[in-house]
Amino acid sequence: MNGLSGKTAIVTGGATLIGQGLVRAFAAAGANVVVADIDEEAGEKLAVDIGDAVLFVRTDITDDVAVEACVAQAVERFGGVHYLVNLACSYVDNGFDSSRAEWLQTLDVNVVSAVAMAKAVHPHFVAQGGGAIVNFTSISAKVAQTGRWLYPVSKAALVQVTRNMAMDLAGDNIRVNSVSPGWTWSKVMDDLSGGDRPKTDRVAAPFHLLGRVGDPEEMASVVLFLCSDDASFVTGADWAVDGGYSAMGPEQAVPAIAQLTA
Repeated sequence: MNGLSGKTAIVTGGATLIGQGLVRAFAAAGANVVVADIDEEAGEKLAVDIGDAVLFVRTDITDDVAVEACVAQAVERFGGVHYLVNLACSYVDNGFDSSRAEWLQTLDVNVVSAVAMAKAVHPHFVAQGGGAIVNFTSISAKVAQTGRWLYPVSKAALVQVTRNMAMDLAGDNIRVNSVSPGWTWSKVMDDLSGGDRPKTDRVAAPFHLLGRVGDPEEMASVVLFLCSDDASFVTGADWAVDGGYSAMGPEQAVPAIAQLTA
């Protein structure tokens, strides 16, 4: 993709399974990457595996001092920052029973911290004439899901934040978009299934037109496009990378009307 080589991206949550897919894709495209994560073991290993193009910076994105330090280290190491990917998030969700503290924690991680990261990179984007931000939202932002309140609400809020960012930062030549993944092979899926990818695909199949969960690399392809010069006229949009989840609707892939005559 055009324009990525020699540029620098910060990926929050870059040590996660999806994050690692993003980091590897950026590096393969010739970009430098700063992995901003609290998982030191996975983050350091990723940096060692890929090499000098990747810098791990332990970053608590709810701590403004840590956020500023992360951006400063990116600039010091690579000379600037051109892209920000807000992937890190909280999955804490007890639905209706969630406490006020859990609500505040989720909104802090999933919404406020994405804004804090954007504010931290903003002066560097402006100084170099522009940049691109990609926020990770979710299919959960658009539908009701039994027993889940915090995650869907926070992701829906981030969709709106993306629009607001795109509006107010356009004058600085900063494009802002979001991606809404469907079920994706991630640490959560890995943990819940006991590492059983075929089982995960079987469970996901009725909810996705393509009959499986997505791969981190498939998320990365869309993110890199949105950051690249190829997406120079794309901003303020939420991109579904969901295998057809959001297109399917409640009748799924099974003929519903036919059941009336069965």
